[in-house]
Amino acid sequence: MSLYAIGDLHLSYQVPNKKMDKFGKVWHDHEEKFVENCRKMVSDEDTLVLVGDHTWGRKMSECEEDFKYIMSLPGKKILTRGNHDMFWDSHKTDKLNEQFAGKLQFLQGNYIPYGDYALVATKGYTFEGPFYLDSRGRIIDWDEKEAAKAEKLVEREYKRLVEAFEKAAEAGYKKYIMFLHYPPTNVLQKESCFTRLAEQYKVDQVIYAHCHGEARYDDSIKGDFHGIKYSLVSGDYLKWKPQLIIQ
Repeated sequence: MSLYAIGDLHLSYQVPNKKMDKFGKVWHDHEEKFVENCRKMVSDEDTLVLVGDHTWGRKMSECEEDFKYIMSLPGKKILTRGNHDMFWDSHKTDKLNEQFAGKLQFLQGNYIPYGDYALVATKGYTFEGPFYLDSRGRIIDWDEKEAAKAEKLVEREYKRLVEAFEKAAEAGYKKYIMFLHYPPTNVLQKESCFTRLAEQYKVDQVIYAHCHGEARYDDSIKGDFHGIKYSLVSGDYLKWKPQLIIQ
């Protein structure tokens, strides 16, 4: 039994004008590539965490074919919330879990047991600009109003993650894997409230997605940072091969 993760499927079976090909050839027929890799790597006894941005459908009636695709994948599927998942209101997570009981699990501001671990997740957030550059392409300033707005969203997501950790700790869990959709830091930060929370709870791994295209792959932390393993699992970054998290 193994745990895998990947993010940003951006399925569009019912919204065909939302193809991701502008981000490179890796997106061409990515649905077929991903299914093929899943069938080679993931067994029905394994668990696959899909780390946000599952579908371009804005309401459930526009997501039906995308969910059929996800349910056809091998393994147990856990979905976390991304910024483009408009079908998923943060207050309706319980309703989604009831609707897809026995087929899919939805993880947002709560935890799901996985062996000795508690899997905790929220969408997260980070300030992504606008940034102002000098003639050499270096960041010299940024939009302060947008940065202030971002801070409010960061605080909201931070509180949701704290709630998830508290619930897991109250249930007796001491080992954690933390999932965010947004990266835990932006290009200006060396740490954030999310990295500090991960250190507070002695998280084993932090998994995130959201960063598309080679220019974005190094926006945040990858590898070991203060004893915690950070992994970017955007589908295009992984070339549509799920990343093994725990074997």
